[in-house]
Amino acid sequence: MVLPYPRIRRTYFNIALMLLLGVAAALLAWHHLGGGIGPFPAEWNLGLRQPMDDFKVWAIGNRNSHPIFLYFFTPLSRLIDSSLRQVEAFLLWLPWPVLAAAIFLTAYRVANGGTALVTTGCLLLMGFTGYWRQSMQTLALMLIAVLIALLIGIPLGILSSRSDRLEKGLRPLLDAMQTMPAFVYLIPVLLLFGVARVPSVIATVIYALPPAIRLTNLGLRQVSAEALEAAQAFGSTPRQMLFKVQLPMALPTIMAGVNQTIMMALSIVVIAALIGGGGLGELVLQALRTLRVGRALEAGLAIVFMAILLDRLSDALARLDVTGRPPRTEPFRLASRWQGVGWASHVERAGQKFVRTGDRMMGWASRFTAHPYGLLSACFLLLLLLVSLLAGWQTFPPAWKIGLEGVTDNAVRWAQVHLYNIGGRGWGTGPFSDWLTLQVLNPLRSFLTVGLPWPVLILLVAAAGLALSGWRLAVGSGVGLLLLGFLGMWNASMDTLSQVIVAVLLAVLLGVPVGIAAARHPSLERGLRPLLDFLQTIPSFVYLVPVIMLFNLGRVPGIIASVLYALPPTIRLTTLGLKQVDAAATEAARAFGSTTWQSLRKVELPLALPSIMAGINQTIMMVLSMVIIAGLVGSSGLGIEVVTGLARNQLGLGVESGLAIVILAIIIDRLAQATVQRYQQAMNLSQG
Repeated sequence: MVLPYPRIRRTYFNIALMLLLGVAAALLAWHHLGGGIGPFPAEWNLGLRQPMDDFKVWAIGNRNSHPIFLYFFTPLSRLIDSSLRQVEAFLLWLPWPVLAAAIFLTAYRVANGGTALVTTGCLLLMGFTGYWRQSMQTLALMLIAVLIALLIGIPLGILSSRSDRLEKGLRPLLDAMQTMPAFVYLIPVLLLFGVARVPSVIATVIYALPPAIRLTNLGLRQVSAEALEAAQAFGSTPRQMLFKVQLPMALPTIMAGVNQTIMMALSIVVIAALIGGGGLGELVLQALRTLRVGRALEAGLAIVFMAILLDRLSDALARLDVTGRPPRTEPFRLASRWQGVGWASHVERAGQKFVRTGDRMMGWASRFTAHPYGLLSACFLLLLLLVSLLAGWQTFPPAWKIGLEGVTDNAVRWAQVHLYNIGGRGWGTGPFSDWLTLQVLNPLRSFLTVGLPWPVLILLVAAAGLALSGWRLAVGSGVGLLLLGFLGMWNASMDTLSQVIVAVLLAVLLGVPVGIAAARHPSLERGLRPLLDFLQTIPSFVYLVPVIMLFNLGRVPGIIASVLYALPPTIRLTTLGLKQVDAAATEAARAFGSTTWQSLRKVELPLALPSIMAGINQTIMMVLSMVIIAGLVGSSGLGIEVVTGLARNQLGLGVESGLAIVILAIIIDRLAQATVQRYQQAMNLSQG
């Protein structure tokens, strides 16, 4: 009797899995019984560091003579620098009331009154932090970097939507650009473009480019075939189809890519300060080096306000109806939660008067132009510009600064003294840091580097990939781990892996219960929303400063900061998964006499597990990115290797450790995604 093909395949699959596990078990037993498998062989190192260092020497020696520098990199650097200086000079010359009014009028036109107030308020709050000049410098860098990213990304997205081969070729490159820490490509960018703000712009473009390409490609591929066939039937040329059918229909998705590009560019401004980016990032970096928590908080808040402003504006543009809707005439209304609040009612009445006056003026202006709102806005801004220049309102008044530095520094000093060892009872930040280091981090690192020999770990990871997905993931994961050794980064990678494991476990242990509570209590969910937004928006560097003050230097500050940075996706996706559970399933469980705890444990959590696992996957990647940044505050592993390479201008060390980070991130990501898919398949089967 011939066995069906799926059964034969499954049999070979089980044999291979048992063989991998058996060999791993035998090697582990031999190691602990005296065989003694040593560290990863040093002679297997690929020796990538020396060629990279040789390239650095060549680049420095030929900067002023080689044609590629004379006719490409140097002119490009001058063009970017000139553009950046002109935009920065214009923003610093433009009076702050004019910029505030322009943002209000733009936000009101593309969104609504609430968005206009929020965005304008964020701009004013940037001034209230006392860092208006630095904010404009950061905004100028952002505008140039995002413009370059869009000029490159949108055409590449269009081309990749028309060529499957190009899309497949770009995919691994885009994965590497998003996964590799910005520290790594700061060194080659410095070599090619020199030391100034231009390398910061280039690094920002590299980091922010992938979403522009990917979402442009996605939006164009999602255009319905019926629309394309109709355009062809009316005799449209490929160019007409692109500009009159495909791009307009894909515009919401493309604008979502623009939104992500802006947010990713803003997230790297602090890192760009390492190579002379200036602006708010430099303030945060200086505060980090001098442990001035208050100043770091003020500069970090300015970045947060800028992020909210740009996010709301770009999100409104993504939702904008481009079919030619008439100017808005609806009344000015605030959200329902502000109804009845004294000051809010005054704002709403003033807004309604503003709208009625604007409607009358637009009716008058419509006699002269098809765009009365634009005409009136331009006239108003020109008048305000004249008044501001005459009144000397160009710089935001320093006297309006709301000082948080002193209060914050006093609070941190108090916490440092009183929370380090509370009451001398052996618990507080100090004992917790010691316990986490001595009882958790050190033993786990020792287990991964010494207790678990490198061949055993490779076989176990390959077996996990085989069990979760199949041969491709098994071979890819095993080869990826081998490459970590070939790069000479095995021990540093295992050190980083131990920190990632601990941080992810802490984030899950905190995030999942909070997500469950938020799903059951809508008021808690509403209260958590601004906190989670703040945690995701604030630059990752800012987390490190107060954590250092409480936990000193080392791995623990990186772990704590990573947990704070990675909590939001775990909480949000746990809440979302539980809220999406079919009410009929929980009602049936209660009808059969299940308690609330039994219903949660046996019905709701299993059904919400795919969403929870997706949140954990995001948490893993965010923790990995944050653990690397923690290398700036004395954390060990790959992070300190990258920071050392940047600080000592060692290109080879930076590239090797950066590639190790990318490989480790891809392995963890692919295994986590396979786990999510396996749970989703199991749930579909169970529900079917």
